[in-house]
Amino acid sequence: MKIEDKIKLVVDALEDIKARDITVLDTTKLTSLFERMIIASGDSNRQTRAIANNVREKVKEAGEHVGGMEGEDTGDWVLLDLGEVIVHVMQPATRTHYNLEELWGAGEAARARHIQADH
Repeated sequence: MKIEDKIKLVVDALEDIKARDITVLDTTKLTSLFERMIIASGDSNRQTRAIANNVREKVKEAGEHVGGMEGEDTGDWVLLDLGEVIVHVMQPATRTHYNLEELWGAGEAARARHIQADH
């Protein structure tokens, strides 16, 4: 699956469960470990877990590999390893505290609606 198709699949899965503030960062110039980082917010532990589980299921249904999922026990911050795409689903306070967008800010950021408009 092409990276653009995987990003669209993940963003659609995030939006299915009403994830908010979806941001996609292009990290190709910053690391060789993954090409994109997708960050989204959920309002509760239950919602962040549901969002992450939906992403995992949709990616598996598409025949893609899910390397792992961490943080589902607490739901404050759930991380999915999809190979060239890493997905962070966080509660707003956790997201503000760790501020991944600023840490990885040298990457090119795009709001999900712009990515979907391109496809």
